[in-house]
Amino acid sequence: MVILETNNLCKHFGGLRAVNNVSIKVDSGSIYGLIGPNGAGKTTFLNTISGSSPATSGTVKFNGEDVTNAKSYKMCKKGMARTYQIVRSFQRMTVMENVIVGGVFGAGLSHSAATDIANRYLDFVGFTVGRDAPAHTLNTVQLKQVEMARALSTDCKMLLLDEVAAGLTPSELDEIASLIKRIRDEMGVTIIIIEHLMKLIMAVCDYISVLYFGELLDSGTPQDIVKSSEVIKAYLGENYML
Repeated sequence: MVILETNNLCKHFGGLRAVNNVSIKVDSGSIYGLIGPNGAGKTTFLNTISGSSPATSGTVKFNGEDVTNAKSYKMCKKGMARTYQIVRSFQRMTVMENVIVGGVFGAGLSHSAATDIANRYLDFVGFTVGRDAPAHTLNTVQLKQVEMARALSTDCKMLLLDEVAAGLTPSELDEIASLIKRIRDEMGVTIIIIEHLMKLIMAVCDYISVLYFGELLDSGTPQDIVKSSEVIKAYLGENYML
């Protein structure tokens, strides 16, 4: 079953075609990778499908419904959540308050129910710091965990991850790969992940699309993509080794 489909999706900023006629289909229950050089349009693509930025043209369907240009809060209520490359936490709020926001405003839960869900997902992502700690006291890894727990607390069906592994150590990279798989396998959440670290992409993704100057360069399994001459030339480089 296809959970997300874009058809000739475009996002232009004046004369800049940040996303240009991109058509993809994402199967429910899959982990779908988006790769490409800086400036390829990956984050803009996520912004456009999630409602953060309206499309110039083209269509977006989510769960069979045309949601083109739906606002981000409506997309959240329909089951699409996301994290950001630069973590967006509420700095003056505690860890628990940050995650409760997802349950109350995303899933429509009472404060009590949202608190229970927040505890569940903080445990799920492996957060070990005190939950009354203010967000501004956390390090990068901890902030990413809180943001992930908040996204899951919205009761999402699809999770968009934008460079979630940025700044992680090799051991932390293995942990995030395991967590991403658990989110899909144990919760049934479909995932789209933007990432430059090919080790992570190869470890978790079922299917990959490559964006280049806003356009879809190639799509296929991880094994197909790393053998693509066009992808090697445009992004991976001739010396790329598995």
